[in-house]
Amino acid sequence: MGDADLGEQIRERIVEAHHWGRGLRIVAGGTRERPGRRVAGEELSLGAHRGILEWEPSELVLRARAGTPVLEIEAALATERQMLGFEPPRAAETATIGGAVATAQSGPRRPFAGAARDFVLGVGCIDGTGQRLGFGGRVIKNVAGYDISRLMCGAHGTLGVLLDVAIRLLPVPECEQSLVRECEPLQAMQIMNSLRSRPLPLSGAAWEAGLLRLRLEGAESAVSRAARELGGDAEADARWWQELRDQRLPFFRDARSLWRVALPPTAAPLALDAAELIDWCGAQRWLSGDVDATLVRARAAQLGGHATLCRGATDDPFHPLAPGMLALQQRLKRVFDPRRVLNPGRLYREL
Repeated sequence: MGDADLGEQIRERIVEAHHWGRGLRIVAGGTRERPGRRVAGEELSLGAHRGILEWEPSELVLRARAGTPVLEIEAALATERQMLGFEPPRAAETATIGGAVATAQSGPRRPFAGAARDFVLGVGCIDGTGQRLGFGGRVIKNVAGYDISRLMCGAHGTLGVLLDVAIRLLPVPECEQSLVRECEPLQAMQIMNSLRSRPLPLSGAAWEAGLLRLRLEGAESAVSRAARELGGDAEADARWWQELRDQRLPFFRDARSLWRVALPPTAAPLALDAAELIDWCGAQRWLSGDVDATLVRARAAQLGGHATLCRGATDDPFHPLAPGMLALQQRLKRVFDPRRVLNPGRLYREL
């Protein structure tokens, strides 16, 4: 499939839907519909709206249409030894850069390099009335008072349909080394938190099934020195980190019910009756197992975080919002999508 600009056709669909008050279900690669509530509406596909628009290797900046597959972008970047620093998960070959930004998904490098929204320099989008908006880079219009790129990152398409995104890139590290050691989850948490403030070339820290893994990346001398200092067994095969990024480990594949729990990195282990995987130096926990939703969310709130059901039967996968936060999100929805055309109810039924 070649590059194509479908921006005007997409805008016309939105204008029509706004006129008649009809909902639109936004899809691109079709890989990031979970977590999310089911959307009632006509399908608006962005999969053919694709192509790299600008790329300045010397500036470490790339701009691409939202429907461009992540794998296509990464293949191009590899020719100049550059990469997407936030490691967006690639659930399939069709996973798109727009979907990665819209759902704000980041991989194992997140606590060390930053989240998806930290790499987004700007976006071009269309709001629920059919108006083209943008922030950063070459855009048609900016809306005073709003940081559009950060609003769109994680909004799941409920505030605007992404047309293109400008991304800050990182150079591919000179050297990579993975270390592994046996330990219990509490000990792993203590080790990971002790390493967070140290000047080490860490790019991943995760625990699963009794094993703590640390990923080192950077100059060969720095990686070798850190590996000697940290100890543990060298793991020659780095595929585990790619499988963690893409959620292809058996932990994910075999899960009938899968929870993602966001917590302060120093929070205690969840200690629930389910298999647990700890990532992001403790800030992201995954639970695999049939655990009561009320129990998971109560435990997450007790530890200062929130829980999202990524796989399993539920009408409300996202953690309930506090009244003040819900009111704020409803106000934003009215500004950008007054007739609730774009992915109505995907995040919460009130939106």
